Amino acid sequence: MLLSFRVGLSALLLSLAFISHAIAEPVVTDIAEVRPAQVDPEVLATIFSGSETLHYSVSWSGGVKIGDIYMEIKPEKSKKDAYHISAKVKDYGPLKVIYPIDDTFRCFVSGPMKLPYKYEIHQKEGYTSETLRLTLYDQHSRVVTFQKNHGPQERTDFEGTVYNEFASFIISRALLFKEEESIVVPTFADNKRHEVQVSLASKEKRNTLFGEKMTLKIHPKMQFKGLYEKSGDTILWLTDDKCRVPVEIHSKIVVGSLVAELVGYTNPACKQLEQLRAR
Repeated sequence: MLLSFRVGLSALLLSLAFISHAIAEPVVTDIAEVRPAQVDPEVLATIFSGSETLHYSVSWSGGVKIGDIYMEIKPEKSKKDAYHISAKVKDYGPLKVIYPIDDTFRCFVSGPMKLPYKYEIHQKEGYTSETLRLTLYDQHSRVVTFQKNHGPQERTDFEGTVYNEFASFIISRALLFKEEESIVVPTFADNKRHEVQVSLASKEKRNTLFGEKMTLKIHPKMQFKGLYEKSGDTILWLTDDKCRVPVEIHSKIVVGSLVAELVGYTNPACKQLEQLRAR
């Protein structure tokens, strides 16, 4: 159960995303980028309206709850036109006693395309293990700098712009999907730039925190392990409205599968969803 929870987290977080529709970032010839025309500006503005929170209950295979993911998006006061996206992972039940997990992720994004410039990870797992990871993204010079704990800095050059696993999780929410068409979300993972294909699988009604809602079934095709290994596809369902709230996420892993179900949500720009929940 412990293995299942850790293995699937990266896949769950990578399943969402946002992008801006205003000013285009520099484009490198023959390098696939997310284009401003591929993003819905209303959805983007709603997601980054000032204070969005999401709470997911995570279950393994047969419906056994193993943890919770708490996410929040807020403006970053230290930098103009910047936001920090934070997530906290907590274990649940017997797992918490046997091998406690308390992981915190903080991703900082800025600019019209909401590209990451800093990514902090603080992992506390078990009773003695504690790991700090810091990644800096220079989108103009095309350089990623990584440091683990107090070790040496590692530098990697890349072509084109890049998102990371966390920002990619956010970026896909605002994409203007067309059936049978994939949009590339360039993602830096495993020390390499990957051109992740994100597509709309179908539209379907689904029971959600807000009652029965029409949803977009989204499929990101990830060909890398990332921070946690995974062994299969990830599918997520977004509300088909200006909020594009990810209400459910399924991810196949080495042993079984994980399901993250939205059980709590707030966003001042999505009052209509709060009203539906209150019924």
